[in-house]
Amino acid sequence: MVTVSFLLAYAVTAAHAGTGETPAIAWAPCPEDKVVQCGTMTVPADWADPFGPTTTLTVARRPATDPDRRIGALLVNPGGPGGSAVDFTFGAGTFFGAELRKRFDIVGMDPRGVGRSSPVLCSRDLVDAKPNPLIASEQAYIDMIAYNRRLAADCARRTGPVFGHVDTASVVRDMDAVRKALGEEKISFYGASYGSLMGQQYAEMFPDRLRALVLDGVMDHSANLASFLIHETDAAQDSFREFVAWCARDTKCVLRGRDITALWATLMTRARAGTLEHPYDRPAKLTPADLIGAAFAAFYDPQWYSFAYYLRDAAGIAPAGRSAPPIPVDIIDHSFPAVICADWYLPIVGFADLRRRLRILAARAPQMLVSPLALNALTGCLGWPAAPANPQRPTVPPPGLPPVVLIGAEHDPATAYVWAQQVAKRFGAGGALITYQGWGHVVYNQSPCVAALADKYLITLIPPAAGSSCPAIEPEPFGVG
Repeated sequence: MVTVSFLLAYAVTAAHAGTGETPAIAWAPCPEDKVVQCGTMTVPADWADPFGPTTTLTVARRPATDPDRRIGALLVNPGGPGGSAVDFTFGAGTFFGAELRKRFDIVGMDPRGVGRSSPVLCSRDLVDAKPNPLIASEQAYIDMIAYNRRLAADCARRTGPVFGHVDTASVVRDMDAVRKALGEEKISFYGASYGSLMGQQYAEMFPDRLRALVLDGVMDHSANLASFLIHETDAAQDSFREFVAWCARDTKCVLRGRDITALWATLMTRARAGTLEHPYDRPAKLTPADLIGAAFAAFYDPQWYSFAYYLRDAAGIAPAGRSAPPIPVDIIDHSFPAVICADWYLPIVGFADLRRRLRILAARAPQMLVSPLALNALTGCLGWPAAPANPQRPTVPPPGLPPVVLIGAEHDPATAYVWAQQVAKRFGAGGALITYQGWGHVVYNQSPCVAALADKYLITLIPPAAGSSCPAIEPEPFGVG
């Protein structure tokens, strides 16, 4: 059911759009890439107060390489939350196919609070002081709440009026302001990972301004707390099993022939005891949360080859030596908790409730214990000072919505394949799901088959046939040693 607040926000946006004020973008060649044009525009910090404080959005546009055959603007977002769509536009020349780049201006808007768009700024020392998210005691639970409140206050003070308005519904209204500034009657949109939530909510709020929509690595914003945790953790554990199966069959795996599950258990025991050193930053120690976080990050592409080396070196099976990370600056962009806590209602009733839920997840996922993404969202919002402005609810496709194409990988560690299935089902006959039978998170640029089906739809508006799927491609070794 569409909430009253959502309808009110829609009305405010429509009223603002009806004033006749067209936001302007002054384009100039981007310093990072002269082929791409960059510009800024001003929008309300709070769309419910259109004449109050403002915030600045930064937008990048890569013009269609064949202007005579140009179809329109393809807005893009790489997800996160916290990913830069401006940077994504700089890299679009290698991400998207040549034919798509001929036919569309590729446009990336850094979402409010992210990258170059009035980013959420926080003390680096405070961000680095985050307590262990694998909360194991009542006192640790209390400490996490106190930390989150200190972090929110610090970030709010450094960021300004946009801090309390970085929810995805506000970003969607920014997207439509960009559409208007571009002079486009309709836009097409490619949203990856968290960007898929932007696409879903744009489709719901502005269906008549959407030409085509591709969602890759699909978020399901209807998930309640239990299903959010379970689906995320099941996906992470599935990816661990797939890594173990790959190592058993691929001669290039440096751990081939070893019992990876037993090795992992040993590393986790050492991490809990505080004796496991970071293999490339000794003598820094790894916690269990660090270890599962490293696995989770490696499963994205996936980077199985380099992760096998990481485990080998952490176990001391072979010598290791890599340079330490760069020295940090004092203030950093840190939008993740501000966005997540604005978009998700994840109620935990005390430490006992949290411990019970983590035990349930650990029983389902004996190696991963819990999805790091779900864990950071869950513990990062404990005690957050503001209620979510855009809490989860089922997508309600409005009448007149064009066909929507969704892309889901069967072994996605971050956005569970079942989410793509469920969201496609909610779009009904207008939701076409492309299943990638392999691994990784966001797969358009990993599978020529997936890219061909998505590109054909974006160019011709002919969606893939029901049940479309693409075969898995074994990962290639990179970043090894």
